[in-house]
Amino acid sequence: MPTTSKFLQSTRKIIGAGVNYKEILRLTNSPKPDAPVIFFKPISSLLDAGSGSTGSTGTPPTIRIPRVFGGVINFEAELGVIIGRRCANVPTDQAMTYVGGYCLALDMTGMDFILDARPKGLPWCLGKGFDTSTPVSAMVRRADLPNPDDVRVWCEVNGVRKQDDSTRNLIFPIAELIAYVSRFMTLEENDLLLTGTPAGAGPVRHGDVIVCGLGEDLMTMRCQVADE
Repeated sequence: MPTTSKFLQSTRKIIGAGVNYKEILRLTNSPKPDAPVIFFKPISSLLDAGSGSTGSTGTPPTIRIPRVFGGVINFEAELGVIIGRRCANVPTDQAMTYVGGYCLALDMTGMDFILDARPKGLPWCLGKGFDTSTPVSAMVRRADLPNPDDVRVWCEVNGVRKQDDSTRNLIFPIAELIAYVSRFMTLEENDLLLTGTPAGAGPVRHGDVIVCGLGEDLMTMRCQVADE
C-alpha cells in the first residue's frame, strides 16, 4: 500500500523529462529525440499532496497560479520515480536497483512563458519552477508497483478525462532515464525523477479541480487550482 510522502523532506533535486510519450511525437509529427530532454525544478516548487490521495475527502491541496501567468497554467500528470540510494554512471541494466519507490506527480507549467522563451533560445525554468508547481502524492512502494514500465497515467479536470496512457509508451523508459541522468550528475536518495506526461495536457484556471491517478486504483491525487 502507499506510504506517506515524508520522502519529500529530504528531496534535493527534481529532474523532469520532457517530450517522452510516443503519442506526442505522432501528434506533432516530430522525430524521436536522440537523447532524453531533461529539465530541473526547484525543491521550493514541491506541494505535498499526499493528503489528497483519497481523491474525495477533505480539502485538497491548492496549486497557486502566479499573477505573472495571467490566470492560466497547464497540468501535466506524470509517474514520479524516487531514487532509493546514491548512484552515478549507472548502467541501464542495473538502473532499476536504485529505485526506492514511485509516486504520482503533476508538473504544472506556465506554458505561455515557455512558448515565448523557446523560439528565442532562452531558458524556461521560470515556467516550470514556481511555488506549488510540483504536487506529489504519497510514495508507492516498489512491491506495490512491480511493473512500472506498464502502468496507466491518467488525469481529469472538473470530471472530464484529459490524459490516459501507459508508461509502456514512454520514448525513454525509466531505466534509460536514470542511466542517462546519472552520467551527468550523482543521484541521491529521495531525488525525484519525473518521467514525462502523456498527450492531452492543457490549461487550468482558478476554481478548477484536478484529479489524476496511477493504474485503476493504485494511487489518486486531487488538487484545486486558485489564483495567487
